[in-house]
Amino acid sequence: MDYSPPPLFKQGTSAVARLVIFVTIALALLIVDARFDAMRIARQVAATVLMPVERLVLVPRDALRGVFDYAQSSVTLATENRELRQNAVAQANAAVRQAQLEAENNQLRKLLHLTQQSATPVTAAEILYDARDPYSQRIVIDQGSTHDLRAGYPVIDERGVIGQITRVSPFQSEVTLLTDKDQAIPVQVVRNGLRSVAFGGARAGLLDLRFMAASADLQVGDLLVTSGLDGTYPPGLPVAKIVQIERKADTAFSRVYCEPVAGVRSHRQLLVVRYESGLAPRPPEDTAAPTRAERGARSAAARADAEQKAADKAADKAADKKSAESAQ
Repeated sequence: MDYSPPPLFKQGTSAVARLVIFVTIALALLIVDARFDAMRIARQVAATVLMPVERLVLVPRDALRGVFDYAQSSVTLATENRELRQNAVAQANAAVRQAQLEAENNQLRKLLHLTQQSATPVTAAEILYDARDPYSQRIVIDQGSTHDLRAGYPVIDERGVIGQITRVSPFQSEVTLLTDKDQAIPVQVVRNGLRSVAFGGARAGLLDLRFMAASADLQVGDLLVTSGLDGTYPPGLPVAKIVQIERKADTAFSRVYCEPVAGVRSHRQLLVVRYESGLAPRPPEDTAAPTRAERGARSAAARADAEQKAADKAADKAADKKSAESAQ
């Protein structure tokens, strides 16, 4: 059965012919445009007309790309920010650690220099922790009786006196600081040699010279050193500087406050001075009465000594007289 349209409805050229014609026209336009640039104006007009359509078509793509770039940049920035914060914290910790090591190194150098200069044996120690009693000024160091330490030894740093060992165990010791309320140390003013006793606990972190005469020759800034009169501290160790003098007209005494020169709460490394007073014991006296023979021997020795001296004197006179006669 034939389904083709009747001859009345057959109009125009066939599809193949139209394809061939359009291809030929397209090729001809390409050749003419490539050789003579004849389609430039047409392309410009078409681009101008179609530009809004192109922009409208590209809006979804640009929006998706912008959202993706924003999310990616946010994640990247957050990661970089976190890494920079971590690096900043690490660098800050390293800087603090370096500063601590430099300060500790400087203090150890000063302590080593002080150890080399000291004629008294010293033992290096490190602070473990503060004592548990909140009402006292005490610290615990890592040296004890196994290191030849005992109660009463003074503890110093590179600047001066820290305190005194008050309790000793085999592997650690308790040190009472100068600023403790139960601590006292004999001191001497370097400028004029005036002696006194400095007590702790007067004010927070200060020492107190009690019962000083109002007319005492003291000035703010005077340096106090150990006098050595107690036999516990060696003489000449720096202790404190006078920071305040209170003189009242209605009393004969003045109140003197001093600031310790040592780093009482500043350092971890200390030196324990194994100081002995050096006072030799008095020799035992001979209480037994001398016998008669001993008294006679002593008298004979004294007479012999006197006779020998008289003979020597006579011989000297004779020699002088002889030399004078020969000279005449």
